[in-house]
Amino acid sequence: MSHFSLSGVDLDAFVRRTLEEDLGEGGDVTSAATIPADARLDAVMASRDPVVVAGLPLAALFFRSLDAEVHIQQLVEDGASVAPGTALMRLSGNARAMLTAERSALNTVQHLTGIATMTRAYVDALAGTGCVLLDTRKTIPGLRALEKYATRMGGAENHRMRLDDGVLIKDNHIAVAGGVSEAVRRAKAAGLSLPVQVEVDRLDQIEPALVAGADRLLLDNMPPDVLRAAVELVAGRVPTEASGGVRLDTIRAIAETGVTYVSVGRITQSAPAADIGLDYA
Repeated sequence: MSHFSLSGVDLDAFVRRTLEEDLGEGGDVTSAATIPADARLDAVMASRDPVVVAGLPLAALFFRSLDAEVHIQQLVEDGASVAPGTALMRLSGNARAMLTAERSALNTVQHLTGIATMTRAYVDALAGTGCVLLDTRKTIPGLRALEKYATRMGGAENHRMRLDDGVLIKDNHIAVAGGVSEAVRRAKAAGLSLPVQVEVDRLDQIEPALVAGADRLLLDNMPPDVLRAAVELVAGRVPTEASGGVRLDTIRAIAETGVTYVSVGRITQSAPAADIGLDYA
């Protein structure tokens, strides 16, 4: 399997810190006390749920960090939809090392697969509308790059990764700046060479935002009938993004209003962990 990397993320450091948290000062005392140092283990990682897989290459990094000679066969690719009972990975290596790495590896795969699985459900709900699902910065601190990787595996596109990726003027910025027009004017005058997106929650804010030079509008917490009116007012001049309280049972109606994007925080914020296990083979 080729080396796995994510832009801007030191995966070796992530693996090291995660294992250090689990090992403490005494290490895996259970495995050391019950398993001979030279014992071997053949194991299979398998899903017990229907899932969209994410994080298998990361799991491999955990196992390899404790046993450089472990043999790993990744059986499916990240982003694949699999049925319950599907074998995801076969491993053969030092038993102590594998059992020590097991929890960290599984925690990572379960979390990221849960995100990818929920994301795919939202993407499927958008099918045929032409609307694109976006994630948000509502992520667990320290895990953003991994969680946003998982949303990509589920079929979403990433919104801002960091605060310096784009200007997003929200309601509090507008309140402090003294209005939509002034906030956008200041952002455009700052010379940042970044697109300026502004959040509006009323129809009468749209034209002032566009006249001031907004490159994109975030239509916040608008019901479908208001979103439809907003899209008509914008008339294709800039991309539009619906956001705020979007659920799986409401996203299609929102998308059918004609917005370009729908952003959903709950795909990273509320996704349940997938049921994935590692068992003796």
